[in-house]
Amino acid sequence: MERDRLDQDFEIRRLEQVLALAREQLDCALQKSEENKDAIIAAKLDMWEDTSRSISGLWNMDNFHELVELSQYANPVSERVSDYERDAAKILALKRLLYSPYFARIDFQFAGEEAFENIYIGRSSLQDGLTREMVVYDWRSPIASVFYRFGPGKAFYESPGGKITGEVHLKRQYEIKDGKLQYFFDADIQIIDEFLRELLSQNASPKMKTIVETIQKDQDMVIRDLETDLLMVQGAAGSGKTSVALHRAAYLMYQGLAAKLASNEIVIISPNTLFEQYIANVLPELGEKNVHSLVFEEIFGKVLQTGSIQSRNQYWEGLLSPGQNDRALSYNDKKLAKRSMAFKGSGLFAEILRRFIKDLPYRWLPFADIYYDGKVVADRQLLKAKILKGDQEFLLSVRLKQLEASILQIVHELRPSRQEKLKKFIQAKPEHEFEWKEVARRLSILESTALLKKIRRFTELDCQELYRKLFSDKSYFYHLAEGLELPDCMEEILDFTRENLQKDGLLYDDALALTFLHIHIKGYTAYRDIKQVVVDEAQDYDPLHFEILHGLFPKAHYTILGDIHQTIGKQEDSARYEQIGKIFAKPKSTLVTLDKSFRSTKEILTYSARFLDQSVKLHPFGRSGDTPAVFAASNRAALTTLLLAEMNTCREMGYQSIGLICKTEYDALALYEQLKDQSDIQLLKGDVQFDLNGVFLIPVYLAKGLEFDAVLICEADQGHYHSTDDQNLLYVACTRALHRLNLFYTGEISPLL
Repeated sequence: MERDRLDQDFEIRRLEQVLALAREQLDCALQKSEENKDAIIAAKLDMWEDTSRSISGLWNMDNFHELVELSQYANPVSERVSDYERDAAKILALKRLLYSPYFARIDFQFAGEEAFENIYIGRSSLQDGLTREMVVYDWRSPIASVFYRFGPGKAFYESPGGKITGEVHLKRQYEIKDGKLQYFFDADIQIIDEFLRELLSQNASPKMKTIVETIQKDQDMVIRDLETDLLMVQGAAGSGKTSVALHRAAYLMYQGLAAKLASNEIVIISPNTLFEQYIANVLPELGEKNVHSLVFEEIFGKVLQTGSIQSRNQYWEGLLSPGQNDRALSYNDKKLAKRSMAFKGSGLFAEILRRFIKDLPYRWLPFADIYYDGKVVADRQLLKAKILKGDQEFLLSVRLKQLEASILQIVHELRPSRQEKLKKFIQAKPEHEFEWKEVARRLSILESTALLKKIRRFTELDCQELYRKLFSDKSYFYHLAEGLELPDCMEEILDFTRENLQKDGLLYDDALALTFLHIHIKGYTAYRDIKQVVVDEAQDYDPLHFEILHGLFPKAHYTILGDIHQTIGKQEDSARYEQIGKIFAKPKSTLVTLDKSFRSTKEILTYSARFLDQSVKLHPFGRSGDTPAVFAASNRAALTTLLLAEMNTCREMGYQSIGLICKTEYDALALYEQLKDQSDIQLLKGDVQFDLNGVFLIPVYLAKGLEFDAVLICEADQGHYHSTDDQNLLYVACTRALHRLNLFYTGEISPLL
């Protein structure tokens, strides 16, 4: 008891000292920020007054010295603005630190030292400006890895200077809120698990939260991996793979000068915009700027310069919708759309497209003799030969532009003599006696325009038109595919594609293939500075998706996360990761498995496992709750009554986020119309701004990555869930639940239940 009291007194005094230092630094930062703000305003005013009267026409080269003068005024302003932004970031970090300066402590005895050091770990670091002593270490610092990976006893960590060994004497965790010490405990494995269990028993957060206090050893190894060029993570539902990926991004932005990444050098490939919103707070909470996030439809639109593209959600909606409604496809169309997507997303089709690109100069480029001033200045056979014999490392569009430049150079050299001929010709015409110069000039422009138009018939490529040609001639398509094993339904896919390409807009699978074609013919350089790409929900992407990423971000390292058991509309296995490895062909690649689930209770995870192959083992963290139940309703009205009763029960139990998961958006919309007047409920769609606090209706394909305190799976009947693909959907839906899961249906129960 005496020792407990001494520990309590010590920790309270230590917290007060840390907070006092943080307040002192915050006051200094606020004062400096105000001074910088005033200086910026004054400098801008000086720049305006001193330059506005003297500098005009800055676009004129005669005013070059004025431009230099303006630059001399602008540079100090720019430096002040940078200082102000740094101060703002520091102020925000210090304010967060005052709320909760640290969450852990290890007492570490370095090898060869007699005493141990108290190492306090928080979300950001705090250093004493006078002594240079590190008062709080950032969770990303090398020594902090000891907290995540070791208990009391021998330990080590990797520093920039090499491996540091020592011994952990104490491992302690804290709960500090609003600068007040709530409690602390000395941690062994059993106590840490109990602490984590308590955290996981809380309600779901409206947005994804940070997990710095509870990062597990295997998660920490993924987060801190700096050696691997291609890091793939196969993670069970609820294993924290998305959180790990975001914390990894924060870690990469923290690292030392050689490896440190700026936020504009990282990109996250998200499954949909709803998911982008859900994860948006994680990096700012970790003290980092949010990184750029993209969904594949955005990539299609940017590369192809068109917005008329079917989204993947629309593709899934048509594929998954049962019965006859305005979104559902017929059984045969569904089957064909699915097979078309499987083929066009495959490595097999990527090879056909590569052959097509290689064959373009032989068959599809209309090379022509180029005449100028009555002479052939470029022979079509020689032009073709130049392209075929040119450096194949360059993109075809680059080689064609070089060819165009060489033709125009010849024309440029001949232009003076040609213009003299035109002048003499026009002067000889009496009707142009007083305007012969202007007429000759216009005639020269018209002639040059016509010539350039003729050249560009074979030097400028229309990828969409070329893609149409690929499917317009079946015999040619089969010629390209010679030696490759095509699907049995290839004829139907060719007809299906040719018909769709005659319509307005692009289907998702054609946009995917066309984007690949565009990148490998014309290139796309907007993302050339990206150094790290994080791909989430990777199981839903096909080889062609990864080929596109490889083309867009050729110099980047990759963190790719997925769960093959959560694939929608198809079946995947671990071979997908082997394919990804071959596509990127990075020197160092590895596959990590995270098989422990922290989201759902043991009962929910056990129930969810029935939709997986029996060989798949899920490892629940060990939190218990109610066993999921299945409820039958005699009709739609009775179903509504059951759902409303369950929603009220969930509210009474204190659950703040309740998810009603339907198979499709069409189903969700129909149910919303039944429930909206009887309960406060929101319909979640891809373009909705939201916080996960309340009751929500959502299609299953949008629910991936999200979590709810309670989940109600609606319409779990035979018509909605019966196929092998539907097993994956039910697994996804069930594993969205943290604490409570129940299923409801009318008619015949799903055979999968």
